[in-house]
Amino acid sequence: MRFTVLVGMLAVWTIALESCSKPSEPARTTAPATGTVNLAATSANDPALPGMPPLLDPHNIYAADRSGNVSQTIARFPSRVYVPNTGSNSVDVIDPVSFKVVDHFSVGRQPQHITPSYDLEHLWVLNDLGDGITEIDPATARKGKTIWVKDPYNMYYTPDGKFAIVVAEREARLNFLNPADMKLVESVPVPCRGVDHMDFSANGRFLIASCEFGASLVKVDVATHRALGTLALEAGGMPQDVRSSPDGSLFYVADMMANGVYVIDPYAFTRVAFIPTGKGAHGISISRDARLMYVSNRGEGSVSVIDLETRKPVARWEIPGGGSPDMGGLSADGTTLWLSGRYNREVYAFDTKDGRLLARIKVGKGPHGLAVYPQPGRYSLGHNGVFR
Repeated sequence: MRFTVLVGMLAVWTIALESCSKPSEPARTTAPATGTVNLAATSANDPALPGMPPLLDPHNIYAADRSGNVSQTIARFPSRVYVPNTGSNSVDVIDPVSFKVVDHFSVGRQPQHITPSYDLEHLWVLNDLGDGITEIDPATARKGKTIWVKDPYNMYYTPDGKFAIVVAEREARLNFLNPADMKLVESVPVPCRGVDHMDFSANGRFLIASCEFGASLVKVDVATHRALGTLALEAGGMPQDVRSSPDGSLFYVADMMANGVYVIDPYAFTRVAFIPTGKGAHGISISRDARLMYVSNRGEGSVSVIDLETRKPVARWEIPGGGSPDMGGLSADGTTLWLSGRYNREVYAFDTKDGRLLARIKVGKGPHGLAVYPQPGRYSLGHNGVFR
């Protein structure tokens, strides 16, 4: 959920970073889809998106994310936790061994997430209200250049690496960029309000995104960039993080007002079940062995651990004295879950063996989509660390 209130956002729609240059010409814009979902457009038997690296295991899309699978290209990078502070317009860099902040630098206005590039060699700070993305060199953990990009609330990469997809939440668009220079190629309106998080089907053919202010999901064809339709959730809901099951047969959607996780059939695009977790269900992470799902309950200061085979909660980790766990990710070996404390100016580190809180580290105001880096995986699908 955006850190500032929705009403206050109306006055900042045209803000731009002074240090960034704007694109010289408009890109193509497509019209939003209307009507019902075209169920014939997607099938579990469809061939993979051309150019997408083949799955290592057809039953586990996260097979490349196992402990020890850090690419040799990035294995030399220092292990760090990069924390975007939305209220402080800054990034804190944490050493995960000492649990101490080892660097701090300013970025553009309201940084929301830190996104690894498709090739794993760069990190991007998404300065949402600053209309820019700031590079971090993970080889040195130092800040680099800033590039003008409109409304980068979140950012993903198509599974073939052909496009970066900027999730322009306040504009209700998915902007497809050339990842080489981050220039806009096509701007796609989506038929819902508050689009913010997404994941891709196992075959890479479509994505499903949450619409926070519309209590719904939207399904988009990756090749054609066309919206296939929407799926309404419960009235008053606020869906947040989205993640595919290991075998790709289900999607999980955390909803912070429903206080749990929706289970979605991504092909029929229907609701299958609902898993209660806790107040303010927000972020989702998958264990290194792809057997467990960690759900952060921001409204009550807890983490729910879900067995993915049974879809049942098996553990609940409480933050002593309370907190506001939001987005995060696992350490490369999977032994530590790192989460931002959105309203407490802190970052939490949990031992995944027993849920013990290892550290709570003071950072800037409004920490959000932190990135733990480097990570196992062959390529990045974006967000703050979704790898395949």
